[in-house]
Amino acid sequence: MPEPTKKEENEVPAPAPPPEEWSLGESPAGGEEQDKQNANSQLSTLFVEKPQTGSVKVGANITFIAKVKAEDLLRKPTVKWFKGKWMDLASKAGKHLQLKETFERQTRIYTFEMQIIKAKENYAGNYRCEVTYKDKFDSCSFDLEVHESTGTTPNIDIRSAFKRSGEGQEDAGELDFSGLLKRREVKQQEEEPEIDVWELLKNANPNEYEKIAFQYGITDLRGMLKRLKRMRRVEKKSAAFAKILDPAYQIDKGGRVRFVVELADPKLEVKWFKNGQEIRPSTKYIFEHKGNERIMFINNCALTDDSEYYVTAGDEKCSTELFVREPPIMVTKQLEDMNAYCGERVELEVEVSEDDANVKWFKNGEEIVPGPKSRYRIKVEGKKHTLIIEGATKADSAEYSVMTTGGQSSAKLSVDLRPLKITTPLTDQTVKLGKEVCLKCEISENVPGKWTKNGLPVQEGERLKVVHKGRIHKLVIANALIEDEGEYVFTPDAYNVPLSAKVHVIDPPKIILDGLDADNTVTVIAGSKLRLEIPVTGEPPPKAIWSRADKAIMEGSGRIRAESYPDSSTLVIDVAERDDSGVYNINLKNEAGEAHASIKIKVVDIPDPPVAPNVTEVGDDWCIMNWEPPVYDGGSPILGYFIERKKKQSSRWMRLNFDLCKETTFEPKKMIEGVAYEVRIFAVNAIGISKPSMPSKPFVPLAVTSPPTLLAVDSVTDSSVTMKWRPPDQIGAAGLDGYVLEYCFEGTEDWITANTDLIDKTKFTITGLPTDAKIFVRVKAINAAGASEPKYYSQPILVKEIIEPPKIRIPRHLKQTYIRRVGEAVNLVIPFQGKPRPELTWKKDGAEIDKNQINIRNSETDTIIFIRKAERSHSGKYDLEVKVDKYVENASIDIQIVDRPGPPQAVTIEDVWGENVALTWTPPKDDGNAAITGYTIQKADKKSMEWFTVIEHYHRTNATITELVIGNEYYFRVFAENMCGLSEDATMTKESAVIAKDGKIYKNPVYEDFDFTEAPMFTQPLVNTYAIAGYNATLNCSVRGNPKVP
Repeated sequence: MPEPTKKEENEVPAPAPPPEEWSLGESPAGGEEQDKQNANSQLSTLFVEKPQTGSVKVGANITFIAKVKAEDLLRKPTVKWFKGKWMDLASKAGKHLQLKETFERQTRIYTFEMQIIKAKENYAGNYRCEVTYKDKFDSCSFDLEVHESTGTTPNIDIRSAFKRSGEGQEDAGELDFSGLLKRREVKQQEEEPEIDVWELLKNANPNEYEKIAFQYGITDLRGMLKRLKRMRRVEKKSAAFAKILDPAYQIDKGGRVRFVVELADPKLEVKWFKNGQEIRPSTKYIFEHKGNERIMFINNCALTDDSEYYVTAGDEKCSTELFVREPPIMVTKQLEDMNAYCGERVELEVEVSEDDANVKWFKNGEEIVPGPKSRYRIKVEGKKHTLIIEGATKADSAEYSVMTTGGQSSAKLSVDLRPLKITTPLTDQTVKLGKEVCLKCEISENVPGKWTKNGLPVQEGERLKVVHKGRIHKLVIANALIEDEGEYVFTPDAYNVPLSAKVHVIDPPKIILDGLDADNTVTVIAGSKLRLEIPVTGEPPPKAIWSRADKAIMEGSGRIRAESYPDSSTLVIDVAERDDSGVYNINLKNEAGEAHASIKIKVVDIPDPPVAPNVTEVGDDWCIMNWEPPVYDGGSPILGYFIERKKKQSSRWMRLNFDLCKETTFEPKKMIEGVAYEVRIFAVNAIGISKPSMPSKPFVPLAVTSPPTLLAVDSVTDSSVTMKWRPPDQIGAAGLDGYVLEYCFEGTEDWITANTDLIDKTKFTITGLPTDAKIFVRVKAINAAGASEPKYYSQPILVKEIIEPPKIRIPRHLKQTYIRRVGEAVNLVIPFQGKPRPELTWKKDGAEIDKNQINIRNSETDTIIFIRKAERSHSGKYDLEVKVDKYVENASIDIQIVDRPGPPQAVTIEDVWGENVALTWTPPKDDGNAAITGYTIQKADKKSMEWFTVIEHYHRTNATITELVIGNEYYFRVFAENMCGLSEDATMTKESAVIAKDGKIYKNPVYEDFDFTEAPMFTQPLVNTYAIAGYNATLNCSVRGNPKVP
C-alpha cells in the first residue's frame, strides 16, 4: 500500500484548539495488548489494504485508508478508529477529523478513510483501525508523526522599494521607498537566504504578481509593474559595450551608488542620462575613466534619484534602474491578549511610528479584508489602528496579528460560551419502512448544530431535511428506508454536548424472484449441483422454510438441504437426479409479516442413443443411410445428429459432419473404393451428446474421377502454347495422381503426349511447335483407377504470338504540370500496355536522363520516375516513348520543382510627406521557379529596430505606408512571396525615412493612363481527353483578353 496521502501541506495553521480536544488520548497500547493486536492482524483475512504509518507538518492534512474485500460478506462490516488504547474517534468527528466510507460495486471493496485536517502537535501518537463482521475480527496499528513547520524570513532590500511618496517628478511619484515588509512566525524567527525578487517577478506568471509583492513587502504594485515592464526589455548584444550596466541597483537614502560600463572601443564618447535628460558633472554626479571602464558616482542619494538611467556610446545605449530605500514603519505599541464573551464588541488596538501608515491585519495567518459583508471593521486615527469585531462568536477565538513594512505584533482573542441546557432530549423511535421519522430536541441557546449518523455527517437531500427554528432542532426523514436505521447524534456548534437517539426500521418479508423465468422454472442438468439462491428482504431478517409436497426441507448436511443468510435463502441439491424434478415452496416470516413463493425445478439429461442406422444405397464414393430417433430425448428436444464412420479393419472413428444434421437421413461421401466401412449415429440435445448407436452393417463403395474442367489458353508464342485448367469436379475415392496433356495437328488424328511424366499442377507449356501451325489440345486426370474422360479445347489454336500495340495511360493528375517543392520526393507511376514487352525510352528536355540523379524503374505494366530529394534542376519536360515492333506511343509530363523566392531588388523611398512614405521596388531575380503571388512590407523604428508587419499579400511593386509617428525615423524592408511562402531574406531600404514635425506641401503626382487593352491569349489550352462510350465528355479551355473576347 502507498504512503498515506498528504493534502495542502502549505496551508495556514488552523485556529487554536478548543478546551477539549479529541487528540488528547492516551499513549499507544502496552506490549501485551499490542501483541494481541499483531496476532489478530496476522490471522485475519478481512483487510486487503491496511493504513500505514505517516508523517505530516503542523497545519497540513493527512488521510489514512483501509480497504476490506466484501466478496464473502453479506453485509457491510463495522469499522472503528481508535487513538491510543480506548479513545473511539467516531465521537470526535468534526472540524479537524472526518471519517468517510465508500463501496465500489465492480470490485466489491469497501474503502474507509480517516482524514486529519490541519494537524497539531498533540495529534501525534499511535492509532488503531478495527474491522468486525459477525465472528470475524481484524485490527491494524499505525503511528502518526507531526513535525513542526519551519519558516524563513526573506531579507531582500528591493522589497522595501515600492511606496507612494507624492514628490514632484514623474518617476518620483511612482516609486517612494518606505521599507521592508517582514514576515515572522509567532514561535520563532529565522533568516531567509537572499532572494532576487526581480528575477522572481520576471519568471512568474502575471496573476502571481500581487501575491509576490505582498509576500516580499512591495506595497506600490503599480510602480513595480511599470519598472518590471522596463526591466524585461532584452538588451541586444552590443558592439560598443564589452560590459553593460546591471538591470537594477539599490541604495539606502543618503548613500553613494556606483555605475560602471566597459567599452569595446575606448575612443567612443560616453554620455549619461537620467529619464532622458543628460547628466552633467557636479558635486552630486562624479565621472571617472579607468582604461576601458566608464564610471559614474551619485553622492547623497535622495528619493528623487530613484529613476531610470542609461548610458550611450555612439549609436548604442544600455539602461538600468536605481531604487532608493527609506526607513520602514515600526510598531510602537503592541497588541494585547483579550478575553470576551459571545455577542460582545471587541476592539484590538495597535500604534505605529507614522500617521496613516499601511497596516495589514491577519487572523490565524490569513489576511482580514474588510468590506460591506464582512464582520470586521478597521478604524484609523493617526498612528492608532483598531480592529473592531461586532457581536463576537466562538469562531472569532483565534490569534490576531498586525503587520507593517517594518514590524508586526500579535495577540490572542478568547471568546467563551455560556453553559448549555437541554430542554427536550432526543428519543429512540421505531417506524415501518416507508413512514416518516422525526427526531426533535430543544436546547437553551439559539445556536446551530450538526447531525451525524453512526459517526458520519448527515447529508441533506430530498428525503432528509434538517430544520432549525430558534432553540428547536429537527431531523425529518421522509419515506424511511432500511439504511436509515442507526444511531443519530445532534451536537450544538461550539458545545461538546451530544444528544443521541436510535432509529429502528422494520419491514415485512419479501421474496425476490426477478432472476427466474416468467413461470419461475429452474432447469438443472442431471448429475450437477444446484445452488438456488433466492434474495429476500425484511427487517428484522425473516426466517425461511423450504418444502416439497408438504415435506419440509431441513437445514443440515443432506443431499437436498436449505441454507439461510440475512439477505438470501438457498436451496442446495448436491447431485441432481431425474426424480428431483417438481415444485418447491419457500415461506418467509418475521414480526412484520409473512411471504410465500413456489419454484419449479426441472432436471434434464442427455438423450438415449439412436437405433443402429441402415445403409440403403451405395455409390462410387458415397452411400445413403437413415435411422430412427432415440426413445428418450432427455427431457429436452433433439437438436440434431452427428455421424461417424470408420474402416472395418480400423478402430478410429471419423466425424463426417461438424454442423448438426437435422434430418434422419445422411449421405456420406469421399470414401475409398474397395474399402469396407461402418457408420454410427449420436443424438444431440441442449444438454449434450448421447452415447453412440450400434454400428451399421459393413459396406464397400466404389469411385470414379470426372474429367478436368475449364480448359483454356493462357498464352501463345511463335513456338509454344501454354494451357491452364481446373481440377475435376469429382476426384473420386482413389484421389488424383496427376494430369496428362495431349495435342494433335489440324487435319490429323494422332494425339501426341506433351508431358512424359504426370504433372500435379493445372498449367503446362507445350514447346517445340512450328510457327503458324494449328493444333487441338486435350487434358486427362489420372488416379489409381486410371484416366478420366478427356477435356477438349473447343477450337484449333494458332501457334503465333499476338502483337498488341502500345498504349500509355497517363494518370489524370499528370496531364497538367506536376509541381513539387525542393527537397520533396517525386514518385510517378505511369502504366502502359503492349505485347510483347515494349521497349521504353525516357528523355528530359530532348536529352538523355542522368540516371545518377533520376531513377527509372520499368516493369511489364508500368514505368516509375523516382527522385529522392527534388532540386530545381529537375524541372522540365519528360518525354516517354513506348515501342512494340513497329508501333510507337509517346507521352510527355511537365515537372516543376519550386522553392521560396529571393528577396526583391532595390527597395527605395520615393517620397515622404506628412505621416506617409511612398516605397517602390523591383521583383526578385529568383522567383523560386513559381509565380510571385505578393509581397510583405515591414517597418522598424530606428531606436528599437523592432520590425512590424504593415502590409501582407501585396501584389504591386509600389506602396504607400501611412499613419507613421511624427518625429520617428523608420526603415522599411520587403519580402517576396510565392506558393512556397515568403522569401528567407528581405531587402531593406538603404536610407531611413524621417517623419518631420513640420508639415510639407503635398504635390499630387502625375499619373499616366494605363492601357488595359490586351490581345487574346489562351491561359489554359485544350488537353487530350479519353472518353468512354456511352458517357458524356467535356473539353475545356480558357482565354484572356481586353476588350472581352466574344
